[in-house]
Amino acid sequence: MDRPARQRLRTQLALLSPGTALRDGLDRIVHGRTGALVVLGRNEAVDALVTGGFPIDVPLTATSLRELAKMDGAILLDAGLERIVHAGAHLMPDAATPTTEAGTRHRTADRMARQTGIPTVSVSASMSSIALFLDGYRYPLQRPEQLLSAANQALATLARYRDRLTDDTRALTALEVQDAVTVEDVTVVARRIELVNRLAEEIADIVVELGTDGRLVALQLQELTAGVPETADALARDYGTGESRLKLAALSELSTEELLDAGLIARRIKLVPGTLDARLPARGYRQLAQLGRLPEGVADRLVEHFGSLQALLGASTPELMSVPGVDYQVVRLLRDGLARLTEASYPSA
Repeated sequence: MDRPARQRLRTQLALLSPGTALRDGLDRIVHGRTGALVVLGRNEAVDALVTGGFPIDVPLTATSLRELAKMDGAILLDAGLERIVHAGAHLMPDAATPTTEAGTRHRTADRMARQTGIPTVSVSASMSSIALFLDGYRYPLQRPEQLLSAANQALATLARYRDRLTDDTRALTALEVQDAVTVEDVTVVARRIELVNRLAEEIADIVVELGTDGRLVALQLQELTAGVPETADALARDYGTGESRLKLAALSELSTEELLDAGLIARRIKLVPGTLDARLPARGYRQLAQLGRLPEGVADRLVEHFGSLQALLGASTPELMSVPGVDYQVVRLLRDGLARLTEASYPSA
């Protein structure tokens, strides 16, 4: 699923999340075991496929949705999903529209969504389940307790991924101070960042689907991903070519198996061509970001002036102060911070 389709799905899941009148009504239909077919919007394509039933114009409430579902036929909502505009409708999508669904209600819902572009929900009476059909996909809606269980497992996995990312970035820092970074070392951190981002996106989907029940999960997700975008940005600036940054976003196109190929990662993110054991100089953005409290713009000017972390480490006080915005206080901060990084990179025996 591409990013626009994923965002469209998230939007619909938010409208169907627990705590909304629509989801409350669908849950009541499930418990009543009557089944339902609900079209989540209206356009000319939908109107062309609707016959029979009767037009109405009443506010969407859980009770009204449940009562109308007791009748045969589909229920149509307005574009804002705030009012019920038609009930008891017979939907007539083109039977030639391809679908892999078996049940009559599910087939109709899938074909309606494909032909009209309007999301459609099918409630199965026999399976006591709710399914959203959108952009050719069938997305089963899970109960809140199922979603919370999946979220907790995903959060535990994300915590492990984040710990490994922290370990890998520390190892990269040590290699940068020692001027021993290779292409493969950078791909390791890039891979970790992509894995963290992928799992975080999956959890974000669960948070959307949980609605008001997902606040605690959202807080934990925010805590576990804090600083990751900044790490990714600094890595992209440290090892990009010229004015270009590494294309870390391109890793989202790779499968999980392809992410194991360091050479493929290096090519996708536009890392400097060469063998995996080729040495790479670090510019120093990430190390300067770790120091903190630097005046705005000073880190960029330092990297632009010295060109590499090694040159910055070897710079004298007069050389440092020749950079605009760097005074004795900034020099002392740089000296202390870089010294700590250097000491941490050479652990005592």
